[in-house]
Amino acid sequence: MLSKLFSLFNKPKPGSPPQNMNTAFPQPRNQTAPASQHTQPRKKIEASRIGELGEYKINIQLDQLPKECRSLSDLMLRNPKSRTGYSQIDHLVITPYALFVIETKNYNGEIKGGRSDKQWSVSSRFKMYNPLMQNYGHIKAVEGVLADGPNGPDALQVPQLQQVPQLQQVPKLRFVSMVSFTMRCRFSIDPELRKIHSDELVVYDTELSEFISRKLVRLKTEHPEPLFSQEAMQRIYDKLSQANITDPALRAEHIDGIKTAQKPSGHGQKNIK
Repeated sequence: MLSKLFSLFNKPKPGSPPQNMNTAFPQPRNQTAPASQHTQPRKKIEASRIGELGEYKINIQLDQLPKECRSLSDLMLRNPKSRTGYSQIDHLVITPYALFVIETKNYNGEIKGGRSDKQWSVSSRFKMYNPLMQNYGHIKAVEGVLADGPNGPDALQVPQLQQVPQLQQVPKLRFVSMVSFTMRCRFSIDPELRKIHSDELVVYDTELSEFISRKLVRLKTEHPEPLFSQEAMQRIYDKLSQANITDPALRAEHIDGIKTAQKPSGHGQKNIK
C-alpha cells in the first residue's frame, strides 16, 4: 500500500526519464562513512622509536650551543678496563674550556641515588649502575685516546698557557660529566649534582644546553683564557672521530657483552655501556 502512495507523489512528468524509488529521497550530504573504514586501533610506539625521539631531543639541545662548540655522538672507543673492551659514549661536546661527556637515560619514574652510591634505583622497581660511575669509565676512554701518541694532551694545550705562570694550574684536559634523563622521571638525588659548580651534573634532557651554557660561563669566570684554541679543538674532534669504531660486527659484540653483564642476579642492573 505504501509503495502505491509513494508512486503517486513521485509520478514523473511527461517526457522525463523514469525515477528509481531508491533515489527519491537522496542521502544527506557529508554523511560520515562507517566507523570500520576510518577507525583503526592506535599502534604502540616501539621502544626503539622512543629511543630515536629521545636522541632527536638531545640533538636539538646540542644545536643550541654556542658556535665555537663541536659535538660528536655515538662514539665507541677502545677501553681495556671495560668488561667488553669498549666504551660507548652517547654524546661529547668539545668547548674551549672543557670536554662535556654526556650519558643519556630513558627511564620513567623516580630516580634515587647519590654520587658515591654504586647503584641507583628507578621507582624502587629495579637498580641500575651509578650513571656517574659509568660515565667516569667513558671519560677515561676519551682520556686514553687523546693521551695516546705524539698528539697527546701536550699537543692540544693552548701555547699561551705555558707562558702565563698563574694559569699553569689549569688541567690539560678538563672533563664535565653529565647524565641526562627524560622529563618522564623525577629526581631524588644528591642536591650537589644539580649545582652548576659541580663537574658532575644530572639534568633533564630539555635543560641540557642551558646547563652547558651556564657551566661555560662559570669556567670562563674561573679561567678567562680558554684551555683549547680552535685548532686544538679541531685536533680533538679529528682524533676522536678517527678512533670511533664503526664496524657493525664489533658494535654487535659490544652490545652482546653488555647483555651478558646485565643478566639478572636479584634485581639486576640496567644500561651499562
